[in-house]
Amino acid sequence: MGILNPIFASKVCEFPAIFNLGDSNSDTGTLSAAFTPPNSPYGDTYFHMPSGRFSDGRLIIDFVAKSFDLPFLSAYLNSLGTSYTHGANFASARATIRFPSPIIPADGGYSPFYLDVQYQQFMQFKERSQIIRKQGGKFAKLMPEEEYFREALYTFDIGHNDIGAGIFSNMSIEEVKASVPDIVNTFSIYVKNIYELGGRSFWIHSTGPIGCLAYVLTAFPSAEKDSAGCAKQYNEVARYFNYKLKEAVSQLRKDLPLAALTFVDLYPVKYSLFTEPKKYGFELPLIVCCGYGGKYNYSDAAQCGETITVNNTKMVVGSCDNPSVRVKLGRIPLY
Repeated sequence: MGILNPIFASKVCEFPAIFNLGDSNSDTGTLSAAFTPPNSPYGDTYFHMPSGRFSDGRLIIDFVAKSFDLPFLSAYLNSLGTSYTHGANFASARATIRFPSPIIPADGGYSPFYLDVQYQQFMQFKERSQIIRKQGGKFAKLMPEEEYFREALYTFDIGHNDIGAGIFSNMSIEEVKASVPDIVNTFSIYVKNIYELGGRSFWIHSTGPIGCLAYVLTAFPSAEKDSAGCAKQYNEVARYFNYKLKEAVSQLRKDLPLAALTFVDLYPVKYSLFTEPKKYGFELPLIVCCGYGGKYNYSDAAQCGETITVNNTKMVVGSCDNPSVRVKLGRIPLY
């Protein structure tokens, strides 16, 4: 198979700012600022306190920022002690590309900050930040310079929850797959919108092996498993989503001639955590570290950091380093 529209990058890649849109894989404080923040052990291994991230440490977006010698991105909704000089983060845990249903605080609800809302927030931020800069004063230096919006890297990591929403709405696998083109087409619209606002550099992540995640394996225990113990049909949907997303990125390169679009296929990297766990220092990769109950140590009724009652005794669902319910097994998952 030939390579379509090859893009040759310069040896030096520098960005003065990053603007990120996405879900929990890159949320650095949106859902935490809007609703109840996650408790310890979230944040314990690096920040040594909850940091608004649904992880015990840093996220990929943190390492991306570090690679460009930029500070960690502050969430747009995190108004306290925040600097946006080098970008802003609009990603929200439980966020989708399309309008979600149900929405938090409903049981099993998705974030109200889905992609369209994140885009609206970005547009407002772009306009208001420059008004603040022109006004001067102590807040002006906390805003990005006007040219940063043109020179910035725009990162996207979203789509996982759209697949999950289909799976958990009693749609068949065929129906979930049939929804993927519309999901991806909707995503493309927002890349084009940001391009029209001046964005030129885009970094787009694929989704991971959803069929390997404990909440899926717990909900569908009879699903056919692959050699790694993951649910095959749900991973097939994720791969199909990634295939269509990669196609969309190829089309965007044609439609947006001045843009540099990088498609980052995270699926094989994340899947290798389940097929070769010992290589990365994990023992039982399918088992939730910070959880309680069932084959995969996961239950909706016992979320990480929550206080639960077991045999008339209250205890906190703790981390691998300080287990209150489970012995050391793996990592805190992202939702």
